[in-house]
Amino acid sequence: MQLKKTIPIVGLAALLAGLTVPASAQMYSEQAKSDIVATAISAGQFNTLVAAVKAAGLVEVLQGDGPFTVFAPTDEAFAKLPEGTIEDLLKPENKEKLKAVLTYHVVPGRVLAKDVAGIKSAKTVQGQSLKVSIKDGTAMIDNAKIVATDIEASNGVIHVIDAVVLPQSE
Repeated sequence: MQLKKTIPIVGLAALLAGLTVPASAQMYSEQAKSDIVATAISAGQFNTLVAAVKAAGLVEVLQGDGPFTVFAPTDEAFAKLPEGTIEDLLKPENKEKLKAVLTYHVVPGRVLAKDVAGIKSAKTVQGQSLKVSIKDGTAMIDNAKIVATDIEASNGVIHVIDAVVLPQSE
């Protein structure tokens, strides 16, 4: 599966720029600038995401040139899903559904918090758009809070979210 690298995004950073990033997020910026997958692995909080990316066959894509912007759910975010959801998605017969969920977390291009003026949505690699909003002063992607921004990787950027966002059923 080849991810498209088109559609520059305008608008997300204005929402993200005002975020207060927790002190623990500083650990990300101290890591070596590796590709998105290596950055996620070294962070130690994205084990479930990395396992899902491997099961979906997306490792090579996310290690490619990009650039990509990834809204990365932490292991805690995956743990909030209903019991059995992750195990079900990781089954070989659900590989396409897993790919759809994962690519819904990826936006083409490198979108840093400071680069974007207010938008209401961002088109994902999966094809649907993520809703972008501010709720009680916190930047949101669909129903997930953005808890850390601008984690640089050699082929894109990662923004950490506190929930798994799911595309609408077709």
